[in-house]
Amino acid sequence: MKLYILGADNSKQMDEIAEELSQHKFKIREQDDTFILMRRARFGNVLIHVISLILALTFSAPFIFINVIYFTYSYLWASPHVLITTEKVDDEGNPLEFSDMDEILMKATSIL
Repeated sequence: MKLYILGADNSKQMDEIAEELSQHKFKIREQDDTFILMRRARFGNVLIHVISLILALTFSAPFIFINVIYFTYSYLWASPHVLITTEKVDDEGNPLEFSDMDEILMKATSIL
């Protein structure tokens, strides 16, 4: 799981960015005056789920475990998290590395 960070100048701009991300199926997980944490749940590729279920029903039951492992990976580790913040430095005073919107949307809509 990688945390993508987007910078905003004020709370109004944070809300605008959050609105744009919510149009791409991101949900707000946590919100405060200085940040908004959003997440888009990914459940995996439907084609991979269907193929492993067909293989499990036709040949061998271990394909069910492969399907469960793939779903768990997709949901817990491959789902992108976005932090929209007005902060410019972290707790130690180091500057934050901001991502761009295109990179986040590409990761959110990728198949695998």
